Amino acid sequence: MAELILILGDQLSSSLSSLQAAPEAEVVMAELVNEAHYVAHHKQKIVLVFSAMRHFAEQLRQSGRTVHYFAYDDTPQLSCFTDTLNHMQGLKNYQRLIVTEPGEYRLQEEFAAWAGTPALDILPDDRFLATHQQFQTWADGRKQLRMEFFYRDMRRQTGLLMEADQPVGGQWNYDSDNRKKLPRGHTLPPRLHAEADAITTQVMTLVDEHFASHMGNLDRFAWPVTAQQAEAHLVHFLDVCLPQFGDYQDAMKQGEVFLYHSLIASSLNLGLLDPLKICQAAEQRWQQGLAPLNAVEGFIRQIIGWREFIRGIYWLKMPQYETSNYFQHSRKLPDFYYSGDTDMACMKDAIVATQNHAYAHHIQRLMITGNFALLAGLAPAQVNQWYLEVYADAYQWVQLPNTHGMALFADGGIVGSKPYAASGAYINRMSDHCSGCRYDVKQREGEDACPFNYLYWDFMMRHQDKLGDNPRMGMVYRNLQKMDDGRKSEVRASAAKFLEQLK
Repeated sequence: MAELILILGDQLSSSLSSLQAAPEAEVVMAELVNEAHYVAHHKQKIVLVFSAMRHFAEQLRQSGRTVHYFAYDDTPQLSCFTDTLNHMQGLKNYQRLIVTEPGEYRLQEEFAAWAGTPALDILPDDRFLATHQQFQTWADGRKQLRMEFFYRDMRRQTGLLMEADQPVGGQWNYDSDNRKKLPRGHTLPPRLHAEADAITTQVMTLVDEHFASHMGNLDRFAWPVTAQQAEAHLVHFLDVCLPQFGDYQDAMKQGEVFLYHSLIASSLNLGLLDPLKICQAAEQRWQQGLAPLNAVEGFIRQIIGWREFIRGIYWLKMPQYETSNYFQHSRKLPDFYYSGDTDMACMKDAIVATQNHAYAHHIQRLMITGNFALLAGLAPAQVNQWYLEVYADAYQWVQLPNTHGMALFADGGIVGSKPYAASGAYINRMSDHCSGCRYDVKQREGEDACPFNYLYWDFMMRHQDKLGDNPRMGMVYRNLQKMDDGRKSEVRASAAKFLEQLK
């Protein structure tokens, strides 16, 4: 029986369910117009995905598979996956078409609408630790869906950092130990950079030609494009960075992009790494006394906690989720989110890093660019699109709940129990940005005040009707009550003047 497997660009795993289900089947892969353009992806993201796809196709050929591969400029008539399947059916009458379920809702809709012959066999994506049904069962009947409790169940399920049914060390979460600012003069570790081979260089030429208007540059491209490269990067992180990852995972430093972060999300989300094996390798470092518990627990929590929880939320709440707008924010995304042309040192640093590397670490995304978007009342749809465009690890299933729910609180509390809103004091505490900024973090309002200061209090005043009864924000609103009317007027005036100038 002639069988054909369609492999998507983020399904580059030899253990993929479709490949395991049909070991003799032919494979088709395609660099599609719709996938490259549904948002204006960062140039490095396009190079990463196309190059990783081409390397994976070659790996499959070397294993004995027949692979039909359509490069971006080879067959312009193939704009979507439906076109690809129809094209292949026109070449050969396959009796079975197979695909592992897509990660994004828009593609699920495309495959559900398949009207060709034969029917499309859609298999579960078992590269995740929690199935859709498992998450739905966990969520059923709960008034609030909180990652911490889901994470504990995942610890029990996987046995990671467990002694029988109890967490090693006596507590589940060491986040309170992981909030240190980098000491002055601290030397950061070297990082690996994957050298561009002939395939990647060829893709870079293609991207320069066809995607010249997209954000980013390619001269600093260094992302792993094969499983072997991804594994080397993982081992380097575990050996060199993990021991201090916990302490400094929330820290920021001017001009330093990577710090102690793992940089594996792009590889993990492409399928080049296995999440459980990653966590087991980190746990082994703790067992061997090579990394402290707070670092290993914090790292594992990001993978089996946040990553799995976020995916569960996405599939549980879509499609209505992405159109929610709890605060009814509607301000246009400022141009400096693309140009980096702003006097706010923290924002500029995060955006320049994004331009150069298609990367900024999670605190920059949450507490700098995301925090500003929340306080300034930027339209969630535009903010979500920006995050999806500019990061190498961004796919809607992981980007949307993190941005929409955690950073913007646009879902009204599905992901988080309160908005992650902060004034300049937080940025000053966790970074050295403020010392060289044109704005004064000590000033609360006025021309020279840090915009995060007056925007924070203006946000709280504007949304007191929705946030005032939140038990986790009681202290904020008690402090607001102590603020005299004159000060409140100055805050509102400073915020209004600043926001009027945003373009």
